[in-house]
Amino acid sequence: MALKPHQERTLVILKPDTVQRSLMGEVIKRFERTGLKCTAMKMFVPEESQLLKHYNKDDEWFLKKGTRIVEDLKSQGRPVEKEPIEYGKDIIRTIVTYMTAAPVVAMVLEGNESVAVVTKLVGTTEPKTSDVGTIRGDYTVDSYSHSSYENRSVRNLIHCSESPEEANREIAIWFKEEEIMKYTTAQERIMYDVNLDGIPE
Repeated sequence: MALKPHQERTLVILKPDTVQRSLMGEVIKRFERTGLKCTAMKMFVPEESQLLKHYNKDDEWFLKKGTRIVEDLKSQGRPVEKEPIEYGKDIIRTIVTYMTAAPVVAMVLEGNESVAVVTKLVGTTEPKTSDVGTIRGDYTVDSYSHSSYENRSVRNLIHCSESPEEANREIAIWFKEEEIMKYTTAQERIMYDVNLDGIPE
């Protein structure tokens, strides 16, 4: 079943901190209230190989993130013991360690421009700077500098896809096509299938 114009799929992973803090229902409720439809969901402990495929970063990304860590270390008066690119690679290593330590919940959400909608609901990747009203802004206070100081992954509750293309790539890592349900909700009929007079378009 082909998606309608502007309809997208996006991947959301509720990270171990969401599961451990019993925030799954609250987070999922926020997505559903917006009008997004869940078409796949499962709980599991990720494999390291899946995560390395998922977090498919290049040297430019590692260098950018590692440079930020070096700046944080200097501001904290701590020694810089390796090149910025290696600190950047450590980010993925710490994410893998964290994400394989406990269950996560992966979901496929579908709806009008779902990637942008989910990104807005979730907030920026650093909880400290996420706006009030976003999931990260409301439910956690972690920061890049704090996680760097403790040499761990930032606890930001959720992974969400950054673009429709990225969503398609990521979904294929975690779900088989036959695991994604195809159905229509009452919300969809109201939002997409009829005009304001109730006459089907």
